[in-house]
Amino acid sequence: MDYIIFGIIAYLLGSIPFALIIGKIGYKIDVREHGSGNLGATNAFRVLGIKAGSIVIIGDILKGTAAVLLPQLFDANVYPLIIGIIAVLGHTYPIFAKFKGGKAVATSGGMILGINPFLFIIMIATFLLSLYLSKYVSLSSMIAGIVAFFASLFFNDIGLTIVIFLLTAFVTYRHWANIKRIKNGTEPKITWM
Repeated sequence: MDYIIFGIIAYLLGSIPFALIIGKIGYKIDVREHGSGNLGATNAFRVLGIKAGSIVIIGDILKGTAAVLLPQLFDANVYPLIIGIIAVLGHTYPIFAKFKGGKAVATSGGMILGINPFLFIIMIATFLLSLYLSKYVSLSSMIAGIVAFFASLFFNDIGLTIVIFLLTAFVTYRHWANIKRIKNGTEPKITWM
């Protein structure tokens, strides 16, 4: 029963489309009609700017964090990482936005933050270093996932390692079009770093 209750809560949390909400309320813009058309933080940064993009990414991260912390707060008989995965699926396939959401990066990071803050710091540091060197958000997201997978091996938590492997594979799948654009040189680079 706990899995059903917290699974539904996690999915609904994940489904909150912060990029859509911030765009429509603050800027009268539907981000789905601009840039990549994606409801993730990267498109929010691109379409709405740094301030709005920052709010979106924080919101998307906290969805994942809240999803794994709530069951622990209520001492529910569930494995928090499974609940976190449901939040990631909610973010990617949100009921509140016709099941077309983001690419799972920020919410995945948020669930890792709720489970292992030190590993989250490793992911963020890797992402920022890769972004500084490559200027590709998509590539940096995938590299951060790969590094997080190998780093997780040092924490002796097989469940965490398996989940990070699955999330990294999912994030890579969600970025398949980006990989193709990187190969042919048409993937947009950031200009602010």
